[in-house]
Amino acid sequence: MTQLDGEIAARVPAMGDFAASVPAALSGFDSHVRAMRSGGWSRRFRRMLWILDSAIVVASAFLVPVVLHSYAFAANGMLPRAALQSSIVMAIWLCALSWSHSRDVRVLGVGAAEYRAVFNAGAASVGAAAVLFLLVQAESRSFVFLAIPFGTLALLAERWAARRWLTHRRSDGQFRSKVVVLGQRADVEYVTEQIVKKLGAVYHIVAAVMEDTDDVQSLQRGGNLVPVYNTVQEVPSIVQKFGADAVIVAGQLARGSGFIRELGWELERTNTELAVASSLTNVAGPRIRFRPVEGLPLMHVELPHFTGTRHVFKRVVDVVLACAAIVVLSPLLGVLAIAVRQDSPGPALFRQVRIGLHGAPFTMFKFRSMVVSAEQDLAALTQLNEGAGVLFKLRADPRITRIGKVLRRFSLDELPQLFNVVRGDMSLVGPRPPLPSEVANYDGFVHRRLFIKPGVTGLWQVNGRSDLNWEESVRLDLYYVENWSLAGDVMILWRTFRAVVAPNGAY
Repeated sequence: MTQLDGEIAARVPAMGDFAASVPAALSGFDSHVRAMRSGGWSRRFRRMLWILDSAIVVASAFLVPVVLHSYAFAANGMLPRAALQSSIVMAIWLCALSWSHSRDVRVLGVGAAEYRAVFNAGAASVGAAAVLFLLVQAESRSFVFLAIPFGTLALLAERWAARRWLTHRRSDGQFRSKVVVLGQRADVEYVTEQIVKKLGAVYHIVAAVMEDTDDVQSLQRGGNLVPVYNTVQEVPSIVQKFGADAVIVAGQLARGSGFIRELGWELERTNTELAVASSLTNVAGPRIRFRPVEGLPLMHVELPHFTGTRHVFKRVVDVVLACAAIVVLSPLLGVLAIAVRQDSPGPALFRQVRIGLHGAPFTMFKFRSMVVSAEQDLAALTQLNEGAGVLFKLRADPRITRIGKVLRRFSLDELPQLFNVVRGDMSLVGPRPPLPSEVANYDGFVHRRLFIKPGVTGLWQVNGRSDLNWEESVRLDLYYVENWSLAGDVMILWRTFRAVVAPNGAY
């Protein structure tokens, strides 16, 4: 949105009670805003998803079992019964997709929540269909073992394609939610910066309201000039003026929680959502539980677990996938080894001591991308270090060989670490494996990175790698250590493939 000219049309003085400060003209715009929102992009996009979901569910529930068994059904006069069973499965499945909030505007195009909702709906449909058909003694194998799983895969593919389309449209400035950010100056600046950096294609910041300063007129964010206001009472008017879809409260407000509650009541009149940015920046949703006790809403943060069944299953998945990858990639590994040997004198593999789980050292394998004397030449290059924190990085490192530049650009030099995964030194996904010299310079809680095994890939690799500063690298690693999940690992592996195709920060 372009920068607004002038000030808010209606200025109303504060009257102590927040509700009394809401402009009287606000109610006159309610119907207009509701009509605008109801015909907005989210409703059209959700309608499109409903049509596509229904088509896939119908095709899976009707065509798969009926086509596979049409001759048997027809010979035994069971075709009407099969059609009835398909209709029941279709109804259960469509209801499950709605109950799992798979088309909720909060999950559309953001994170893995949408895929998880679709998968959960399919799993619930399998269970419900199996129990129902068992009770009525009906044939259900085609639905339980073929139709619903096949359809769930098709739904996931459809949602992926829809997300790609939505992302493309958002990159053109369309289909983005307009937000107003409210809070103290430091909190507003931080939250707006993070939105533009990480969710710029999802949210469009149309205005900011700072309650502790009056000397800031605008913020430069993502190439846009965001107007800044300092009169908190005018938040509903600002929302109305910009047609905002949501208000994000950044951190704690001087006016207290009562103000946030009353603000939420006022925003209800325009169907504007209220979101609060938690100060628990390194705590993920699965560890947060809201448990009201006698009307007091308590937010419980569960302790992270670094051992247990989930970690055992993670190890099993690591071994299976790493062994499969080694078998499939063995021709490529052989070609790369020969190329490294032919490019410069020295072995194909580079062995280096890294620090793993609980600070235990191990030997990490990589394809050699530098000259053999790289370790000895390091001292002469320390003055040119461009790395973050305790890391040493140099974009134009003279020690890198010709083939090494290609290997590093596409992360091919990391492939031998699959053998480290099989040996148990590393995991497929985890924090970056640090050098002993780096660990020696850790301070504070950075040692928590060593609470789980380092990974071949991780949040650090798919979020910019060497382009990240030290603080951001540590934050990403600590976030993963405390909040990892198998579903999150799958998403990181998928993003790794994308990062390899379009490398960023790899040098």
